[in-house]
Amino acid sequence: MTLPKIILKPGKDEPVRRFHPWIFSGAIARMEGSPADGDLAEVFGRDGRLLGVGHFHHGSIAVRLLAFGAADLQDPGFWEQKFRSAFQVRQTTGLAGNPETDCYRLVHGEGDGLSGLIVDMYGPAAVLQCHSIGMHRQRHLIADALKSLYGEKLTVVYDKSKEALPPKYADQMQNEYLLNAPEGNTQQPVRENGVEFRVDWETGQKTGFFLDQRDNRQLLSRFVRDKTVLNTFCYTGGFSCYALKAGAQLVHSVDVSAKAMELTAQNVALNAPYLGQHEGFTEDVLRYLNQTDRQYEVMIVDPPAYAKSMDKRHNAVQGYKRLNEAALRKVAPGGILFTFSCSQVVDRELFYHTIAAAAMEVKRPVRVLHHLTQGADHPVSLFHPEGSYLKGLVLYVE
Repeated sequence: MTLPKIILKPGKDEPVRRFHPWIFSGAIARMEGSPADGDLAEVFGRDGRLLGVGHFHHGSIAVRLLAFGAADLQDPGFWEQKFRSAFQVRQTTGLAGNPETDCYRLVHGEGDGLSGLIVDMYGPAAVLQCHSIGMHRQRHLIADALKSLYGEKLTVVYDKSKEALPPKYADQMQNEYLLNAPEGNTQQPVRENGVEFRVDWETGQKTGFFLDQRDNRQLLSRFVRDKTVLNTFCYTGGFSCYALKAGAQLVHSVDVSAKAMELTAQNVALNAPYLGQHEGFTEDVLRYLNQTDRQYEVMIVDPPAYAKSMDKRHNAVQGYKRLNEAALRKVAPGGILFTFSCSQVVDRELFYHTIAAAAMEVKRPVRVLHHLTQGADHPVSLFHPEGSYLKGLVLYVE
């Protein structure tokens, strides 16, 4: 099959030669053929050298490269090799085959050389989320590669891409089971560092659970014994369950979503018995912080992304500052604050300065104990730093 050819402008091939997987529309000199959104395309330098093969889309990112040099993206062997490579990384980091943790991210987009694809493993179930039309068209090859990798250990493959795909295309698609639709309850019990959770990939956010905070939840366990803990934006109660399991005296969980609070209550009950007390509040977090009279010895502030584009960045920074000012006022003297941002457009330096500005506003001395990031199953390609999105700080507040 002859693929459309994308020829780059002079000098615009340097990022590709350094293994950056995105071809921006402004880098294209001309096209041979008329690729539609989602079509495969070959990318060439001005010198005629084949640079790579990927998925085309009319937009700012015109091509997402999946191979540097020649490759047949319709060959099942291509996908099997990519998935074996990703699995080997998870084995190396001690996740795959770990009896204490049976949920992890198998494919993290560009970090695993598969731009536009996320695959999360929940026990015997794989949940995939495609962020490009081209990747979504490969979903059956992806499912076959997963079956080849895991064999009979894999019992479910669910495609949850509709929410992540371009709107016009997504309107024609539905989330679907590519292997063995389960009967009845779709909640999958999983273990993470020995803590129990139930994951609902059909109705939950993203693929059902935020796996990227695993290491940070484990770190929290060191700080909470016999302490009072507030977990804000708790979603499924991940930090709350870890805190209770680690011996916290009292844990309060807050989220504006009634469904999130329901999930938190279920997961807390799943980890009983525990020595402390737990109470959930369905409330706007900022309002809760401003109205409560209580101070907490340990607090977690993990909001959803406040900005997804550069033009929203200023408002996001102001939002993070207000939120962290309110949080810092409610941390007991000598207490600990875990604070996070998952907004990709707010980089580490800007986030750090925003938290520093909040601390100056409340006039409290604060020390940084840890700089936090996403787990090792969310790897970042050295040549694609945009893949680093989660940043956090553990603060000692005097």
